[in-house]
Amino acid sequence: MQSNQILEQLQELTAEGRRGVPALYEAEHALAECEHELDTVEAKAFLNAEGSVAERNARARLASADARLARDLAKAQVSRVKMKLRLIESEIMAAATMSKLIQAEMKL
Repeated sequence: MQSNQILEQLQELTAEGRRGVPALYEAEHALAECEHELDTVEAKAFLNAEGSVAERNARARLASADARLARDLAKAQVSRVKMKLRLIESEIMAAATMSKLIQAEMKL
């Protein structure tokens, strides 16, 4: 790999990393909204349910199942974005290492 190719790769990875920051914010924002919705739905269902505390808890969990799924999917999205950012960081470090190796070879 040539030094100009490594430079291009580093620029592309850096740009992709910059795009990841707002993507992470959006994913975390969506997660917060889903958690709020889950809390609201579950609390209202619990308050409206009848029976023992255990029965009310079970009914509230059933009533909030869709909101819980949405929350879990939002958590998965946050994890995916974070993993992608870590991968980009690793690729940047690998490209930087290759660049240093090429520079060292050029000095020889």
